[in-house]
Amino acid sequence: MLYPKIKQNIDRIDLSTIRPNREEIHNQLITYIQSKVDKGDDVNLNFICTHNSRRSHLSQIWAQTMASYFKIPNVTCYSGGTEATAMFPMTAETLRNQGFVFQTLVEGSNPVYAIKYNSSRQPIIGFSKTYHDDFNPSSNFAAVLTCSEADADCPFIPNADVRIALTFDDPKLFDNTPQQQEKYKERSLEIATELYAVFSKIKI
Repeated sequence: MLYPKIKQNIDRIDLSTIRPNREEIHNQLITYIQSKVDKGDDVNLNFICTHNSRRSHLSQIWAQTMASYFKIPNVTCYSGGTEATAMFPMTAETLRNQGFVFQTLVEGSNPVYAIKYNSSRQPIIGFSKTYHDDFNPSSNFAAVLTCSEADADCPFIPNADVRIALTFDDPKLFDNTPQQQEKYKERSLEIATELYAVFSKIKI
């Protein structure tokens, strides 16, 4: 079962808030996932941004959650960057406020978290890493670019089945401003809404 606060956030999703002209991008991801589901194959999604600190983590965690919510089988979501830094603290705080449960497995400059969204599922392991880190799949995956910088820096992702640019604005622009908490919440819910739109179209 999804944790109640997460389910409440999902139940409040309004697909009419999705920006115009996103359907074509969504359809690329829907087509990839559906093709894997139809064949009974594993669905591996690697969400990639520059620093693997904000948007890629939000996307990884919401995608895994939506797969569970819609009961899409064999989905495993990953994240990475063109360089490794750390999950930005406000990213973790935003997800906690939205109902996710964090356990710190490793302290330090790049903490490792076990992130729970469902009482009966294994946690997501969250930490900053490069997209080609050994923790991530080396083949048979979709590379989903979540920021325009990574999209530009990574014109080719080795061994990816497909490369999809599902980009979002960077909440980092509001760091250390009075709008920081609000904008991180807004970006997280925008990402959740778009991934809801994707996974809701998958037929089992």
